[in-house]
Amino acid sequence: MAEETTTKAPEAADAPEDEAAEESIEDPKGPVDPDFEPEIIAFGCHYCAYAAADLAGSMRLDYPTNVRLVKLPCTGKLEIIHILKALEAGADGVYAAGCLEGECHYLKGNLWARKRVEYTKTLLEEMGMDPKRVDMFNLSSAEGPRFAELANEFTERIKKLGPSPVKNGKKAAAKEGAPA
Repeated sequence: MAEETTTKAPEAADAPEDEAAEESIEDPKGPVDPDFEPEIIAFGCHYCAYAAADLAGSMRLDYPTNVRLVKLPCTGKLEIIHILKALEAGADGVYAAGCLEGECHYLKGNLWARKRVEYTKTLLEEMGMDPKRVDMFNLSSAEGPRFAELANEFTERIKKLGPSPVKNGKKAAAKEGAPA
């Protein structure tokens, strides 16, 4: 039912209200602002991803300053609610960066995180948001250049998607005087 309304816009206007409400909230309303700088939250494990970010900084590698790194003891501590709350708070994209698969210092933490990230993607898709706004990467502590590369690639991906529709909804609600 939702597929028909999102792919055939002219029929959506004629559809009953409940079907029209299921339309995607990720529809861009025009070209993306070329000056748009996305807000990105990266959840990184202490042993690998955070250490890789530290190495990237020590090597003076360039990666976007709008990537905010949150240090976790292990990505296994990352819950779905943390990702959703980051998006709700205005992040345009969120990613988790953990140890290489099979090399987690807490044995299976990165595997649990991957399952949670994948489930979050399905939730976003059900809500009409692009699941590409969330991702999971695996790094070793010696991969500083790879951390910088992933941060740059993810930022470019989010720039192409444009600002988060949640952020836009909050701005519209604030203009109308309604609580966001």
